Amino acid sequence: MAGRPIEGGCFCGAVRYASDAPPTNAMICHCRSCQRAVGAPAVPWVTFRTAGFRFTAGEPQRFRSSAPVLRGFCGACGTPLTYEHAERPAEIDITTATLDEPKAFPPKYHAQLVDAVDWLKFGDGLPAYREWRNSGPG
Repeated sequence: MAGRPIEGGCFCGAVRYASDAPPTNAMICHCRSCQRAVGAPAVPWVTFRTAGFRFTAGEPQRFRSSAPVLRGFCGACGTPLTYEHAERPAEIDITTATLDEPKAFPPKYHAQLVDAVDWLKFGDGLPAYREWRNSGPG
């Protein structure tokens, strides 16, 4: 990966992105907001610094899913792409599965297990938190 951008995009290719630096975080979120926004029981995310991140084709449509959160998706095919939080303006979260090489950035932990659906069990051995990493084990 060194020397070349990390790239990804939506299902139809209308929106593409690239980052010049590796992610600063990788995790799986189980919160109800992510579940509803993506239509899945859990959502893996990678976090990039906005300073090295850019859209290289198209621009996502955005909606405010809560007062501090702006989510982005492809307006053509509907692929969920981004999560931007007002308390972290220097970072952008990208849905891991939209990376061209998602296997290269495995998650480091699970968060928001307070909202996890009980019929989905992960056996990956990753740390799991009831809320966020700083809130203690789930």
